[in-house]
Amino acid sequence: MDDAPIRRNIQTTGETAVAPVARAAPMSGDLENSTLLEKLRAGDDEAFEQFVRQHSGRALATARRLLRDDAAAADCVQEAFLAASQNIGGFEGRSSLATWLNRITINQALMHLRRHKAKKEIPLDPLLPQFDDNQCRIEPALHVVRTVEDIIADAQLKDMITKGIEQLPDEYRVVLLLRDIEEMTTREVASTLEISEGAVKTRLHRARSALKKILEPLWLEYGP
Repeated sequence: MDDAPIRRNIQTTGETAVAPVARAAPMSGDLENSTLLEKLRAGDDEAFEQFVRQHSGRALATARRLLRDDAAAADCVQEAFLAASQNIGGFEGRSSLATWLNRITINQALMHLRRHKAKKEIPLDPLLPQFDDNQCRIEPALHVVRTVEDIIADAQLKDMITKGIEQLPDEYRVVLLLRDIEEMTTREVASTLEISEGAVKTRLHRARSALKKILEPLWLEYGP
């Protein structure tokens, strides 16, 4: 399969790294989807280019969220489309093509992270709220100074959340992204990462707690 259509269509989408994933709508009904699938299975280059055009934006956004590197994300998406073209015969139709491709993209990104795993990551504990022996928070008292509506209206919010998520160690950051951004189930995340569902729940809880503390300055100020 010629990878030129992939290279032509993998371009930045302008979507922020934390924008919620929109579920892909059918192209023009089940009949057109079925026709495209038949052409893809037949190795039709034009159908493959159409497939790339329709889904490269979401795939690239997913890869960018996980890898935090535009060049690596573009390489990952190219590999994902090539893998999809090589394995389209095994697509059973139990999910949409978009969902199937997204899972391939995620797996490609995770393989990249494993290959380029940092030798030493910052531990999560310093990012978590601290409590004393009586389970009272050690940090100074906090006072709400902004409403949720104010925060939502803040144009810088998404960028701040992105930067907050990027402070998390990969093993927590990836679980948070897969559960809360990609909207995968606990079971799906556990299967994808090859860990137990209990581990997913623990990492997700700790990741959310750390992120909440990181983002507190958005709507809170420390008391005297």
